[in-house]
Amino acid sequence: MTEPIVSSIWLYNNLEDPDLIVLDASPKIEKTDFKNIGIKGARKFDLQNEFSDTSSELPNTLPSPKQFENSCKKLGITNSSKIVVYDNLGIYISPRVWWMFKVMGHQNIAVLNGGLPEWIRRGYETLQHKQNNIKPGNFEAKFRPEMVKYYDFVLSNVSSQESILIDARSPGRFKGIAPEPREGLPSGHIPASLNLPYTEVLEHGKYKSKEALEAIFNKLDVNEKPLVFSCGSGVTACIILLASEFVLKNDKSVYDGSWTEWAQIKNK
Repeated sequence: MTEPIVSSIWLYNNLEDPDLIVLDASPKIEKTDFKNIGIKGARKFDLQNEFSDTSSELPNTLPSPKQFENSCKKLGITNSSKIVVYDNLGIYISPRVWWMFKVMGHQNIAVLNGGLPEWIRRGYETLQHKQNNIKPGNFEAKFRPEMVKYYDFVLSNVSSQESILIDARSPGRFKGIAPEPREGLPSGHIPASLNLPYTEVLEHGKYKSKEALEAIFNKLDVNEKPLVFSCGSGVTACIILLASEFVLKNDKSVYDGSWTEWAQIKNK
């Protein structure tokens, strides 16, 4: 797989590939019409527990390479696995998973464009989730620290402006005129950051065309500067990062703590 996304047609035609592993990263808390069903053979990717640092006070924090490695082994993943990840909201959690595998050095991963809703719309079969016994894998993580940014870097970047920070939250939250979903957290934005709501790069639960994405990113005028993507907790930031992969060659990273960390520290 050379592209960061694949179509339902491609996945349907490659389901019997012995090296293919399909991951279902559907969130448990979101409202959806597609609960407890999935694509044949899909393995559950538990972002909130297995694949997050649960000792962190922040949500969805990137786990250590060792934790990520061990959790991948439980899912039968090897370094030669071809991975396709999807979720039941179309495009939501799956780009975060794609980014995490990239951070951990695994290149052969793609997001299912349109996710489970598109798979069902095409008339392809779904099954009730049933986690069969899985032969452990031998995945080894090769951490790429340049793809993750932390508070100190983002703070210094406010002055240096060596990178451009792009925030995926809604305009209301970014401008500080709409509430944050997390109780007690003020809205607003990191100084000098740009706003690109993640919904702008999607259409009917799928990524917009390359031409449309080019127009969107051209308006941001980022030139060749490194890009740091942010949101509320590091999930939807990955949606716009993945969108940028189609049209920009800039270095890209995610501020993992995102607005939740920034606002908490600044308001202490």
